[in-house]
Amino acid sequence: MALESNLRIDGARLWDSLMEMAQIGPGLRGGNNRQALTAEDGEGRALFQKWCEQAGLEMGLDQMGTMFAKRPGTDPDALPVYVGSHLDTQPTGGKYDGILGVLGGLELIRTLNDLDIKTKHPIVVVNWTNEEGTRFAPAMMASGVFAGQFTQDWAYSREDADGVTMGEALENIGWRGEETVGKRKMHAMFELHIEQGPILENEGKEIGVVTHGQGLKWMQITITGTESHTGSTPMPMRKNAGLGMARITTLVDDIALSHAPNAVGAIGHCDVYPNSRNIIPGKVVFTVDFRSPDLAVLEDMEARLRAGAKEICDTNGLGLEIEIVGGFDPITFDEGCVSAVRNAAARLGYGHRDLVSGAGHDACWINAVAPTSMIMCPCVDGLSHNEDEEISVEWATAGTDVLLHAVLETAQIVD
Repeated sequence: MALESNLRIDGARLWDSLMEMAQIGPGLRGGNNRQALTAEDGEGRALFQKWCEQAGLEMGLDQMGTMFAKRPGTDPDALPVYVGSHLDTQPTGGKYDGILGVLGGLELIRTLNDLDIKTKHPIVVVNWTNEEGTRFAPAMMASGVFAGQFTQDWAYSREDADGVTMGEALENIGWRGEETVGKRKMHAMFELHIEQGPILENEGKEIGVVTHGQGLKWMQITITGTESHTGSTPMPMRKNAGLGMARITTLVDDIALSHAPNAVGAIGHCDVYPNSRNIIPGKVVFTVDFRSPDLAVLEDMEARLRAGAKEICDTNGLGLEIEIVGGFDPITFDEGCVSAVRNAAARLGYGHRDLVSGAGHDACWINAVAPTSMIMCPCVDGLSHNEDEEISVEWATAGTDVLLHAVLETAQIVD
């Protein structure tokens, strides 16, 4: 059977599934709060499992709680093609970030069932545990363990704000499997995701063909000064840790702008001590997020930050500690998988362009162990990690149509 442009998924059915999943863990303004390994996450997993079983899929579960729903292929020796993303959300997350990739994969299977299409390679829909990294840091945790980036014991030991470990939470919601993490072999993997940026919408394109993923460096900076009274401490005698952070904030912006347009940088989380209105801060702890698709640029940004931060703190009599707390090198996705996505978009007549992903995704880790690529669809105003995150039925359908065709080209239709 040849791949024809009229081979499409059921967009209305996909949208209904997205809206039903969104009823679990509702947010305050129409989004979702379904953080990893909470009761809400467990409820979302149960619904996904029910739908998979109704579609005739065999569910597997590994020791990180990652779900693998398999549709058999005709060749028992052929490695599976994987599709999927994650069901967990940010505390004030949207209805589509990650979820579209999982339920788009399920819709792909439903379409194959409807049309009685068989493939040589099995197809597996995957829900990776704790992609967001909000409750348990870092992000992309289960896919990272799968790809050998983190050890399972280390991942299990991560704690949330209440001191609950990831391993304990996994047991508590009943989603710890027995399968050894990483034992599965993949023919390829495709991840469908919303763009989380404004480029596709601004250019009127339905599809982003993701060729690369930005590298990332997360640094935690601790500045120590001296707590003292804001009213009675002379300006020249102050050791103001907050002033040091402010000047480093400007430095981060200047460094990122010097590598425009592809590099970015910002201060994210910050804690100020003692955080009182009439006490000069004696300590601040904050994070710096640098990203670029060029490893040399990432290394330059880190080196310049270290040198500049030291000069700022030395000049102002402040102590300085810088710790790398996360990151990965830039990703180049598999040329064959990228071509399958590009071919699918062209065959279906969707406007498309190459993209570099600015965010981290499970596909970034899996790319180290299997041929991988990503498909992106637009989101309104590029807004994500926000309850106002929005996409259209048409965008979701187009992305999943391309996913269907890319997967079928790779999994090989059997006549």
